[in-house]
Amino acid sequence: MSRPIRAITATVAALLLATACNSTATDNSPSNKGSSVRGVTDDSIKVGGIVSMTTASGYSKKDTDLGARARFDRANAEGGVNGRKIDYLGAEDDGQDPAKNLAAARKLVQQDKVFAIAPMSSVTFSGADFLQKQAVPTFGWGTLPSFCGPTYIYGYGGCMVPMPGGTISQTWPEGLKNVTDGSQGKSVAILANDNDAGTFAIRTYKQSFASAGYKVTYAKASVPATSVPSDWSAYTKELLRSDGGKAPDVVVSVMQTPYNIGLFTAVKRTGFKGVLTDPTDYDPGLLAKSATKQALDGVQVLLSFAPFESKTPDMEQFKADIKKAAGGKDVPLNMHMMTGYMSADLFLAIADKAGEELTVKSFQAAADGFSDKGTMVGDRELPRGQRESFGCGALVQLKGGSYRVSSPFKCYDPIPFK
Repeated sequence: MSRPIRAITATVAALLLATACNSTATDNSPSNKGSSVRGVTDDSIKVGGIVSMTTASGYSKKDTDLGARARFDRANAEGGVNGRKIDYLGAEDDGQDPAKNLAAARKLVQQDKVFAIAPMSSVTFSGADFLQKQAVPTFGWGTLPSFCGPTYIYGYGGCMVPMPGGTISQTWPEGLKNVTDGSQGKSVAILANDNDAGTFAIRTYKQSFASAGYKVTYAKASVPATSVPSDWSAYTKELLRSDGGKAPDVVVSVMQTPYNIGLFTAVKRTGFKGVLTDPTDYDPGLLAKSATKQALDGVQVLLSFAPFESKTPDMEQFKADIKKAAGGKDVPLNMHMMTGYMSADLFLAIADKAGEELTVKSFQAAADGFSDKGTMVGDRELPRGQRESFGCGALVQLKGGSYRVSSPFKCYDPIPFK
């Protein structure tokens, strides 16, 4: 699991010093030929992934692997990167277990000798310190503090949970204003899991929603992270009386799908008529089960990328790539596919800029000052993206068995994180 902010800051500082002093173990200078660089040959670049494909709660991010494979397959079909094909090994399953996450990182680097890891998608990233120390470029969804600060770790949408002194994306509360007809006089209650990630999320979003003008009446990381509660009354009773004895206008869940199903079902049973919202339930596959579809009906889901309903050329390309990687089948799209796809896409963009002499050093030099515009996650810019998010997103609502865009994809100015 992610560690407290002070510990992470100290670790990052120590790792930066260690990396600078120990160049013999991991340095691949631009003057070296490809054959002497870990995971790089004259005609290939070896890449692996780490994904929570199986979890105790049943929640799976396995399609993250398909998304990455789809993007790498297209890159290879177009000739690779500066003459090198991507040798994608697929993703290791960490089971959402910290020990397995670190073990997967060690295996990919020490045994498989990968040049980079893309994607890394899990709620635990215990392998982050190891990957930073080994100078392994790593790409994933930047929803953990480990994506914010370390020099070799990149969030495809930027740093979503910044350190003090950084900034907070306002995509969620600003987008929600389109749903609640502004924030004036509107109240918000926020609930998260009882772990480091949940505690950090509460701290972040409490400030974010308040800054956007909402009154935050409840903000707790109190739901056990090890198992989904069978009885939600202990949480709903307090949460739905938080606004001076009455229910808030908005209930915000910063949890995964199994938890959201339980929480939202319990809240709806009380007769709650306000807005329910979360950042995880954009998955057409959830519509296959009537009970799940009913539980999530009406929920506003935050996206950090352009909705699948977009008609842009990039979105059409994404859909075509996914279909091809899935063996020509029309598979239901989900946000995990986008996580893998855009993690791979950012890696490919930087690797291309690094040129034919691909080394860790040349890759990092290419990343320093990298920027492009109009992607499916907005305008990308580094190293800013290692300190703050790219600040772009949308809201979609599940209604009547399908998703509809309720707040269009847009970029918002961030606020200082205190």
